[in-house]
Amino acid sequence: MRRITILLLILYALLTAYPLVSLALGASPMGIMTPITTLAGFTFALVHACQREGWERALRLLALVFGVSLLFESVGVATGLIYGPYHYTDKLGPLFLGLVPILIPVAWFMMSYPSFVIADWLVPAGWKRWLRLLAVAAVGGLAMTAWDLVMDPVMVAGGHWVWETDGAYFGIPLQNYWGWWLTVFTTFALYLLISGKAEKPVEARFDRLAVTSYLVTALGIVAFSLVSGAGALALIGFFAMMPWAVAGWTKL
Repeated sequence: MRRITILLLILYALLTAYPLVSLALGASPMGIMTPITTLAGFTFALVHACQREGWERALRLLALVFGVSLLFESVGVATGLIYGPYHYTDKLGPLFLGLVPILIPVAWFMMSYPSFVIADWLVPAGWKRWLRLLAVAAVGGLAMTAWDLVMDPVMVAGGHWVWETDGAYFGIPLQNYWGWWLTVFTTFALYLLISGKAEKPVEARFDRLAVTSYLVTALGIVAFSLVSGAGALALIGFFAMMPWAVAGWTKL
């Protein structure tokens, strides 16, 4: 089973490299590769979670990520609350209730899971249960939100969603990043509260795979920004995400 997990990670890495190769060859990446790459990363995360957390807890985490992200995003699109006023285009496929692409919670799980693994290692094991629960949720939210600092501007430029305001950060309202952190914090806090999991894991070697998936995503989005001519975003993404990957790897 773990060999399959490694193969899934390799597949995700290769698919992440695809748009870079396309741009290097002077071709435009095919739009269909975005959902395919996301599904590959999601599958790796789910299979890894099932081995790390157990099937029951992994499915519980999956349900919480899907439920919380769909709820928060649907409310966000419908009201402008949580993230700020925005709406999705049809580039990411069918919309849930006509508001949020079904692919979105898939992407939330793909990236929130390795963020959770990193946070689970960075927060000391000896802390009291409630303090550790809140700390893992908070740190995981920061690691996840670091991705959006570069991902959101890239996806907006690609026409995947539209901000209905001129925000302070590449046209994106700063409220969006508070909303991202809050979404992940709520998900992880609920998961840890319901599952009763509060102790630090012990399988460092296996968890390096999850940290590597975070690193693959980070390097992929940074390199894509650089190749696309968005040097400032590449720089932001590097310094926002690499410390989490390095800290997680070092701790392991």
